[in-house]
Amino acid sequence: MNGIEGVCPPRFAAVREAFAGNFSEGLELGAAFALAVDGAVVVDLTGGWSDRAMTRPFGPDTLTPVFSTTKAVTSLMLARLVGAGRLDWTTRVSDLWPRFAEAGEAGITVEQVLSHQAGLCGLAGPMTPADWLDWDGICARLAAMTPLWPSGTASGYHPVTFGYLAGEIFRRVDGRTLGAALREDLARPLGLDLWIGLPDSEHPRCAQMRRPTALPNLGEITETKRLAFLTRWSSPGAIDETLWRRAEIPSANGHATALALARLMAALACDGMADGLRVLPPGLAAQAGHERIAGADLVLPYEISWGAGFMRNAGLNLYGPGEATFGHSGWGGSCVFADPQRGLSGAYVMNRQSAGLIGDPRARRLIEAVYAAL
Repeated sequence: MNGIEGVCPPRFAAVREAFAGNFSEGLELGAAFALAVDGAVVVDLTGGWSDRAMTRPFGPDTLTPVFSTTKAVTSLMLARLVGAGRLDWTTRVSDLWPRFAEAGEAGITVEQVLSHQAGLCGLAGPMTPADWLDWDGICARLAAMTPLWPSGTASGYHPVTFGYLAGEIFRRVDGRTLGAALREDLARPLGLDLWIGLPDSEHPRCAQMRRPTALPNLGEITETKRLAFLTRWSSPGAIDETLWRRAEIPSANGHATALALARLMAALACDGMADGLRVLPPGLAAQAGHERIAGADLVLPYEISWGAGFMRNAGLNLYGPGEATFGHSGWGGSCVFADPQRGLSGAYVMNRQSAGLIGDPRARRLIEAVYAAL
């Protein structure tokens, strides 16, 4: 393998050992892990290869698609609107988006959308994967869709539609697309290598993904699971890769370094502060992580406690031992987390995808090593 590089002080030697162990056991192609304590980066490791042919090192400037880990970034952007007094968690979506009241959706609130309670987890079609590139068309389909279950009664993970619902809410309040606002308000000021909607100039830096050889275990297949994951058009994954990278899909196609994600998540671990910038007003990060609903998810085969767009660690124990920790995981293994009790934020990205839906053992091994070192 290509050698491990980066920062890791002796205190966190076990983290470097865990990172190296993932490679030595043949679990990785290329990967990165970053950790911040009280907003200061203490671990930033990269290793392996960014391409399947193993000719390009996976380095500090390698951009990795993080799939549903993107949802944590999107949820933070919505929280910023709440913190600025431009939106409320309990605002009815139809008050911002009148067509959203057409099919029994009138009572759905912003926080219900963010906590996967809207009942719009997938589209019945007919459509093609390329239709996901038509933002207005997808939003029109969602506005006209009758919820698959009574909204507000249960969560059912929205793998792709989440980004269009949250992104359209953001656009109607702010006027900009969520990806543009991310670049202008956070990525550029903080120097974060983090994108939703990747310019062509950055594509050569992207890691090539190695897909898993097995399908995820969704448990008993229901209509909600089929629409969310198992139709021919359930995701835009079959479209041209260049078009997919360019698109802004705030649920599924963020591109980032682990360092950028860990630094951004510091805003959630440190009561709104990241690198000296006030990202959220005091107390707002705790509100974002507060439980909106908990129980058996109707799409993912887990009992999940959801915050305002964040997977809460309570009951899942994906992100260490902290009950107050929250974050998000992405298809194939990536994840981010914020622990406000200890001021920790971290991120793991990789380009060899596993078939697990959440709680990838490689990431858990790294996070467990972090907490053992504290």
